[in-house]
Amino acid sequence: MPELQNITAQSVWDRCLIFIKDNIQDQAYKTWFEPIKAVELTDNAIYIQVPSKFFYEWLEEHYVKLLKTALTRELGPGAKLLYKIKMENTEGTKLPFTEQIPSKNRETVQPQNVDVPLEVKNEELPNPFVIPGIRNLQIDSQLNSNYSFETFVEGDSNRLARSAGMAVANKPGETAFNPFLVYGSVGLGKTHIAHAIGVEIKEKYPEKTVLYISAEVFTQQYTDAVRRNNRNDFLHFYQLIDVLIIDDIQLLSGKAKTQEAFFHIFNYLHQNRKQVILTSDKAPVDMQDIEARLLSRLKWGLTAEIQHPELDTRIKIVKNILYRDGVQMPEEIIHYVASNVTSNVRELEGSIISLIAQASFNHREVTIELAQSVIEKFVKNIKKEISIDSIQHAVSDYFKIDIDVLRSKSRKREIAQARQLAMFFAKRYTKNSLASIGAQIGNRDHATVLHACKTIDNLIETDKQFKKYVDDIILKLSM
Repeated sequence: MPELQNITAQSVWDRCLIFIKDNIQDQAYKTWFEPIKAVELTDNAIYIQVPSKFFYEWLEEHYVKLLKTALTRELGPGAKLLYKIKMENTEGTKLPFTEQIPSKNRETVQPQNVDVPLEVKNEELPNPFVIPGIRNLQIDSQLNSNYSFETFVEGDSNRLARSAGMAVANKPGETAFNPFLVYGSVGLGKTHIAHAIGVEIKEKYPEKTVLYISAEVFTQQYTDAVRRNNRNDFLHFYQLIDVLIIDDIQLLSGKAKTQEAFFHIFNYLHQNRKQVILTSDKAPVDMQDIEARLLSRLKWGLTAEIQHPELDTRIKIVKNILYRDGVQMPEEIIHYVASNVTSNVRELEGSIISLIAQASFNHREVTIELAQSVIEKFVKNIKKEISIDSIQHAVSDYFKIDIDVLRSKSRKREIAQARQLAMFFAKRYTKNSLASIGAQIGNRDHATVLHACKTIDNLIETDKQFKKYVDDIILKLSM
């Protein structure tokens, strides 16, 4: 082992790399070790800089024994490994910053006394009720700083939501976008936008009290407040918030008392030019069991839809995921993944992680053939989306009714019920709005679809034979 005073961090690391390269596959070496930089050597501890937290976790999970062996050969049995994580939000947007953390594998690599958390805990907000009149509200905003505008990939499918969100963040409570409601299917970025607005506001207006909370937690807090007889404290607390962000507002459906409480909070905040930001999986017009007066408030500001990302946006998203995690991948594979995983951002990310995992576990290079194999299996595991057209055909086949008759204006009982069933299943299994469902099933309006769904719900509860029809068609749709 060379004398420490004659060596540098890089020279130690270069010799470690020679050993590591001899003991793993070339592709694994290129993916997980070439991007690493040695930045500091102190006594028998070496700091290495990795591109991301994901990179650090992967090394700790899969290569820590190899790292320990390599370092022990160079620095002796007391070798210590520490990481510097280069945290960058996205390509070309902000200067990086660094977090220092010790290796978490206590058995193999001993850490120094460096204690910087990797992330802020997002624990559920307790009932933090305060006495009315207190202005200096010290609460955790519950925001995830990783969900910023910089890390949100813009495309045609989400441009309105992102642009309007930026406008709200620049002048909270001062634009016509109050409330600002973002809606769309699962995994498209609604929550990301909501957090990004809050994060941006906190940066621009640190004196403002911003709170992100899910509708589910909000409901539980209200229930607890009523049980403890401090409902007024609950209302006063929320009236002191400057920017209130509620995720999945549709979950207030059917909760009349909670809706009433939110109605009063909303009115107060709006009248006092405080900002309200909401997310939902459906547009206000399609929300059921929400009081009319509350629905009317939700329509006061701007409602922006986030749609499924088009190919160009999906390619950008894949590149952003790879860049964030410090992993490189050939352009043709990026294009292949983006072309074949079309559902949402979460599944795009899942497919990339699956591909990287397969390559690493099986010691294989990331090739187009491997990508085809992994994505084929991944896509098969994603539940196939049922279309309105396939639902109409399934119902028509089951009842032996011509599909044109199903869509007709016939009021015969058996035809009307079949049509209502088609509407019922379309609402349950598709992401289409009530208006869209009605338009495709006999050119009806959304009120007709809503009535049909309520009628079918009642028949399921009161008519055993009709419930069997429903169960049979569900089985047919799942095949």
